[in-house]
Amino acid sequence: MSERERALVIALTGGIAAGKSAVARRFEALGVPVHDADIAARAVIEPGSSGLAAVVDAFGTQVLDASGRLDRPAMRERVFADPVARRRLEAIIHPRVRQWLHERALAERGPYCLLAIPLLAENIAHYRWVDRVLLVDAPESVQIARLLARDGIDEMLARRMLAQQATRAERRALANDVIENDGDEAALDAAVADLHRRYLALAA
Repeated sequence: MSERERALVIALTGGIAAGKSAVARRFEALGVPVHDADIAARAVIEPGSSGLAAVVDAFGTQVLDASGRLDRPAMRERVFADPVARRRLEAIIHPRVRQWLHERALAERGPYCLLAIPLLAENIAHYRWVDRVLLVDAPESVQIARLLARDGIDEMLARRMLAQQATRAERRALANDVIENDGDEAALDAAVADLHRRYLALAA
């Protein structure tokens, strides 16, 4: 497939509670296809999939719930406490997520699409094929305040969650475009509209 035949591929990323979902919704409202890594991570371990079979091979049938699906809360608790288990799970899921996203990006006929990839900076070596990176950024203090309000967790856990992700500096170093989301969500409308015009021009 030639470069001209495929859609421009924009990777949308940002730290936890930075506002990626709010930005993605606004692009979708403009008719832009958005393919989400979080949705992919569920799709690749649906019952009957090779992904779920690999998880069961690695961790045993006790990771399944009564319906034969992955018991996500139990699995999350297990890998959060065991870095080795987390790496084993990621080694199963992450390559399948990348393939899922790549297939959907290649199938788009334009003008452009977004791939929502929260952990892009941590896995950038596997995503060199994207055309641009759009970062939704917010100060750490804002992220923590949003996490406390959204998830009802304490500040210590919020800081631990942030510490497990790439730094703001690492994410900004990768970004071609940045949306500063440190205020009211309504301010995102103009930022997304401006980028939409820019991406349409680049795709043309």
